[in-house]
Amino acid sequence: MIDRQMYNEAVVLCDIALIERYTLPELGELWTETYKLRTWLQVEIAVCEAQAELGYIPAEAVEEIKAKANFDPQRVLEIEKEVKHDVIAFLTNVNEYVGDAGRYIHLGMTSSDMIDTALSLQLVASLDVIMAQLEALIQALRYQAQQHRDTVMIGRSHGIHAEPITFGFKLAGWLAEVLRHRDRLCRLHRSVAVGKISGAVGTYANIDPRIEAIACQALGLEPDTASTQVISRDRHAEFMNGLALLAASIERFAVEIRNLQRTDVLEVEEYFSKGQKGSSAMPHKRNPIRSERLTGLARMIRGYAGTALENVALWHERDISHSSVERVMLPDACILTHFMLVEITDLVQNLLVYPENMARNMNVYGGVVFSQRVMLALVEKGLKREEAYAIVQSNAHAAWNTEDGNFHARIAHDPRVTETLSSEEIEACFDPQHHLKNLDQIYQRLGI
Repeated sequence: MIDRQMYNEAVVLCDIALIERYTLPELGELWTETYKLRTWLQVEIAVCEAQAELGYIPAEAVEEIKAKANFDPQRVLEIEKEVKHDVIAFLTNVNEYVGDAGRYIHLGMTSSDMIDTALSLQLVASLDVIMAQLEALIQALRYQAQQHRDTVMIGRSHGIHAEPITFGFKLAGWLAEVLRHRDRLCRLHRSVAVGKISGAVGTYANIDPRIEAIACQALGLEPDTASTQVISRDRHAEFMNGLALLAASIERFAVEIRNLQRTDVLEVEEYFSKGQKGSSAMPHKRNPIRSERLTGLARMIRGYAGTALENVALWHERDISHSSVERVMLPDACILTHFMLVEITDLVQNLLVYPENMARNMNVYGGVVFSQRVMLALVEKGLKREEAYAIVQSNAHAAWNTEDGNFHARIAHDPRVTETLSSEEIEACFDPQHHLKNLDQIYQRLGI
């Protein structure tokens, strides 16, 4: 069992090393009907204990409740078919186990006291699992960024060759983005770790506010600042949008892998396992199917984020238009986000990288990607920028648009250049190391 108080402290502090000491459940288990009802019972017992602590109900009754309380998911569904109310069905079933002491269960509470507080427990537990997997992705990116710190490749803008970078530098950018997500998830953890035991419409008319404080503390939650009959859905919308933003970043990484795996690029490639098949018709195919899958799943989570925003505007102190949505949206989004993290982590860990192809692509058309270096060298020698730009552009475009185009050769033989730059100065313009000289600063910021 997890020491919930210590675990919550670790998450608030983002102490991932401490988090990893605990055995976490499979995320799907957290959204089963049985787990949900277990959290319902957990909330009800915490409230009973708080009631007894303040003298509202007999302590012996609480001990009897704790000893006997149980539920049968099938029996709950059977009762719900008759009463058409899930909470009443649950409480009826629990009281079948408890007997007379069951009259103290749910005292002064409304359904959403239990449902929303228990839902917070599910969201917190889901974030625990998601954050642990996010740390695995962080470590995979950190390792690959170190491994490919000096693996030179071409940087691209608009899909067009720009200037040299390293593959490690690209991965360092991904790492920085994921680290920001870790910070966001820590904040989300605090935002959704709230409970409410404030009764119908949230006024505490039939329940002491101290009961809420005591019960929430026992559950590892904070009392909601000012609930209505429900916990306001801006918290849940923030949660969903946090997951959607994380999914968007995963999609960005996946789209980059897909682009770099294209046949005419082939600088990286998804690992293709023994026996794997790429196409039913074309035996040669090695398709980036996992990256494409991640792209599709990100679309689903973005859709849920929009739905969560629509759930914020409930009628007056509450309605249940959000309830049916959340029964689908929250389990799906949490499970899909975790699955996406598992997939992208494995992709990064086992990514096939082809430095030779990177070098080939960078030097296509005789190194046109070094055009800015040539232009700046001419400007430094006294040419006007417009004149230098025109000289370099004419040579670059001539190289780009001819079958055997060689920008380096054209520059080395252009009298407008050679009368200004020596052969050594021209060669220096085509040294990719110039573009990498300040990358250490980025690595230092990331601690790698």
